[in-house]
Amino acid sequence: MKLVYNIKDKPKFGQLIVFAFQQLLAIMAATLVVPVIINGNVLAAIDSGAVTWEFNAQMSPAAALLGAGVGTLVYILFTKAKSPVFLGSSFAFLGSMSAAFAGAVSAQAGFAGLIIGAIFAGLVYVVIAAIVKIAGVNWIDKLMPKQVIGPTVAIIGLSLAGNAVGDLQKAPAGGHTLIAVLCGLIALLVTMACSVFGKKSAKLIPFIIGILSGYAVAAIFTVIGNAAGIDALKVIDFSPITALWADGVTINTFFQFPKFTFVNALDGFKEIDGSYLGSLAMAYVPVAFVVFAEHIADHKNISSIIEKDLLKEPGLHRTLLGDGVGSMVGAAFGGCPNTTYGESVACVAITGNASVSTIITAAILAILIAFVSPFVAFVNSIPSCVMGGICMALYGFIAVSGLKMVQKVNLEDNRNLFVVSVILIAGIGGLALTFGKIQITSIATALILGILVNIILSKKKK
Repeated sequence: MKLVYNIKDKPKFGQLIVFAFQQLLAIMAATLVVPVIINGNVLAAIDSGAVTWEFNAQMSPAAALLGAGVGTLVYILFTKAKSPVFLGSSFAFLGSMSAAFAGAVSAQAGFAGLIIGAIFAGLVYVVIAAIVKIAGVNWIDKLMPKQVIGPTVAIIGLSLAGNAVGDLQKAPAGGHTLIAVLCGLIALLVTMACSVFGKKSAKLIPFIIGILSGYAVAAIFTVIGNAAGIDALKVIDFSPITALWADGVTINTFFQFPKFTFVNALDGFKEIDGSYLGSLAMAYVPVAFVVFAEHIADHKNISSIIEKDLLKEPGLHRTLLGDGVGSMVGAAFGGCPNTTYGESVACVAITGNASVSTIITAAILAILIAFVSPFVAFVNSIPSCVMGGICMALYGFIAVSGLKMVQKVNLEDNRNLFVVSVILIAGIGGLALTFGKIQITSIATALILGILVNIILSKKKK
């Protein structure tokens, strides 16, 4: 595709800040929600009696955001600033993170387990990177050709369709579903209009304009609903914002120090024994191999967008090291192992901005913003329906990027047709496999099936 800004291009400072802010908005919702989910899982386990200790220091979404920023900078360093990808909290490790707390003797040990588990996962990437450095990447192309990678990338987007539509119908303040859908669709329509019909500046920041437009409409409905006492019109929950001055205006109203994982874990490392380490390894290591497959798919996808093979330059070994070490460092701050974000890739595809300077600036903003209470509160107040409308475009572009790869595959050949069919149906159908505490996601299962079918059908008779 024709890029407005290439990898090495540096937009003017003012534009750079705006473009980086847009990248941040694209990845922020998912990054912030991972620790929220884990907190909910742990509290539910405590309530059910599965965990007997008190969860007195919850994971911090702001710390997870900072960890994503730091992890991204590590990734950029290892990839020699040649890959325009942002790292964010990985959903694939949700089960692993919950298991880290479930098997711990205390909350502090659970936080220590989050860091150790991320180190286990990162080491898997380091080992694979060493193998790739020695053996090269040609085996990757043979193992995962276009007929395997294309539909896999497509289902990464398609598998998130339910999340986007589900969010589109949610009004956090309890409003009517149709009002929520209207606000989300307005955000989507404005985004599309800016991207297609807007001038150059609007085409580069369609998501910012779309989110602010959807938020403005939702705010109008909510204000009217509060004034008239009509619950159906209440779309936005302003409590994250009003909580800033609930106890009066203090320094915390403007700036707040995130609760870093390594701080909560300081007293927990001494409580860790061999059996707990073994359970952490079993919870994290297999998932790391699953995320490795998604790492390949994401980098194949961004490579097709920027028309440069990132697996060869800067090299798969460098992207793996950046992702692995970035996850370790990011988890030390936020507790969440990081992964390359499809939303970030989609943002590059839609805006045509592949500038690595934008990614670096977004990472720095993520670090700084984690300390700014009003901004974190504002992001937390963005209604699900608005982000759902935006994500319809983001996830859709991920799916379309994969389908564009499939276009280059000869589907008249039944071997390719079967490979693509198996991956699409297994992925969209949600074929996930569970072995004890280890879960292979539907995307990873579909990819593994696709690889096996491709190998079997590619064998020719002598």
